[in-house]
Amino acid sequence: MMKLQHLFGIADLDKEQIEYLLNLGESLIDVSRRPIRKAPTLRGKTIINLFFENSTRTRTSFEIAGKRLSADVINISASTSATKKGESLLDTGQTLAAMRPHVLVVRHSISGTCQFLSEYLEGTSIVNAGDGSHEHPTQILTDLLTLRQAGGYENKVITIVGDIAHSRVGRSHLLAATLMGYRVRLVAPKTLLPAEVERYGCEISHDFDAAIPGSDVLYMLRVQTERLTDNCSFPSIREYHEAYGLNRKRLAAAGKGCLVMHPGPMNRGVEIASDVADSASARILEQVEHGVAIRMAVLTALCGDTGGEG
Repeated sequence: MMKLQHLFGIADLDKEQIEYLLNLGESLIDVSRRPIRKAPTLRGKTIINLFFENSTRTRTSFEIAGKRLSADVINISASTSATKKGESLLDTGQTLAAMRPHVLVVRHSISGTCQFLSEYLEGTSIVNAGDGSHEHPTQILTDLLTLRQAGGYENKVITIVGDIAHSRVGRSHLLAATLMGYRVRLVAPKTLLPAEVERYGCEISHDFDAAIPGSDVLYMLRVQTERLTDNCSFPSIREYHEAYGLNRKRLAAAGKGCLVMHPGPMNRGVEIASDVADSASARILEQVEHGVAIRMAVLTALCGDTGGEG
């Protein structure tokens, strides 16, 4: 059993740790497919999900992951927390930690929030469920498990298209690529690329059609309009879709066997056409299913013991 203290990002893991979590996640997929979707692994453990940003997939999958492993799970959103009354993030964190949960899962709009809390909260493991434009480690582990189930990720070319500037998913993939043996190709308008992106050593293109050949995966990202500024925009949704939207013609140009992935939520008709999202090439719903298994694996590794048979 590999023990993790916290999970802040892919940058804090080595290849052995990532492969361990993938192996554990793979072994836990079956739990969600049983008639009775329950295992005693985390019985007696308490998990608090503290989300300061809206989320469907990540928050729900963490909740389901904990409950399927028999943990006690409490959900807190920003709208129902004492921060709405003026309490600081630190005071909220310390208050929750004083209740002695085993794991605190945090999603926040400010990068580095989880590391900040870890400096003050003792005895509670912290999981980064997405912080600002920093990282989203469980999503990348989910993607790697999905690719493994689809035939593997080693030596593959993953072309990530869209709002790279605000994508914690994209950044985590860039950090994982060299470690796990695949290549990342970024495609975006100049206004949606992060500053100094060249330091990652990946291929960069502003021409989606030119970047498609040789892609094993077309990984589409939504435009995060809630984070856009006047200096980071594009002319119109229609023009964006024409230049960077994935449609049947572009998928066909990638060749047989190219997979389509998306971390959600999708904006159909913007970054991806409905007939592509619903096609046999898409692995989007598999990502959702595997997200539960990966989060089960992460919670198990953080709690540090199996506590029983899975």
